[in-house]
Amino acid sequence: MNILDRIIIDKRREVILKKSIIPVSQLEASVFFGRKTISLSRNLKNSNSGIIAEHKRRSPSKAEINYSFTVEEVVKGYENAGACGISVLTDGKYFGGSLDDLLLARASVNIPLLRKEFIVDEYQILEAKAHGADLILLIAAVLTRDEIKNLSEFAKSLGLEVLLEVHNLEELEKSIMPTLDMIGVNNRNLKTFEVSLDFSKQLADQIPNEFVKVSESGISSIEAINELKPYGYKGFLIGENFMKTNNAGEAAKEFISKL
Repeated sequence: MNILDRIIIDKRREVILKKSIIPVSQLEASVFFGRKTISLSRNLKNSNSGIIAEHKRRSPSKAEINYSFTVEEVVKGYENAGACGISVLTDGKYFGGSLDDLLLARASVNIPLLRKEFIVDEYQILEAKAHGADLILLIAAVLTRDEIKNLSEFAKSLGLEVLLEVHNLEELEKSIMPTLDMIGVNNRNLKTFEVSLDFSKQLADQIPNEFVKVSESGISSIEAINELKPYGYKGFLIGENFMKTNNAGEAAKEFISKL
């Protein structure tokens, strides 16, 4: 069993437990539930940098990245740096995140927030909306076509955008549907953790132009972004590269100003 399989088994258990504790009515009563969301896809189309900066404390492949910043410091730094949007990891067991991180981020900034999570159930989409997210991530590797369809339709019904993550042509072909806004290519193989920009390059032509193309993971240099832009990529998700520094916001600011 690979790490992704383990994460999904744990996630399904976690969702069952949460459903038994917090009813849907409580999520729907959240102060953020009725808020109008901000479009990340529009921001990316109109941006020169396309940076989606990530708040990430640790990961299964790197263990601890950085625990020394508060969420507010990181996200305000990213907003000031000119990021198009912010990805907030909410998985606790493997990434050290939480829904509280999303809530604190929403209270601190006024740019699009992605709930970065292993979504397997509509309940998690309600949580995302209730905690101030503007969009959700769906991972093709762990969902069937029907699940992607149902979850993306549900997200759209709540006014949330959908970023679908793929890693190969098979995942892309099963996933293409009108309820997606952005298609992200993960340059990290979630099963082996090997990283290569070739994944983004190989899939670029196969992604229909109506979707905003996003390249995720393993992007640590201006050169990498300049290499990917001719392939039609408008968004670039960067987390570790900023988070491992002494000041994530400053690192993002320097990076974006160079771009």
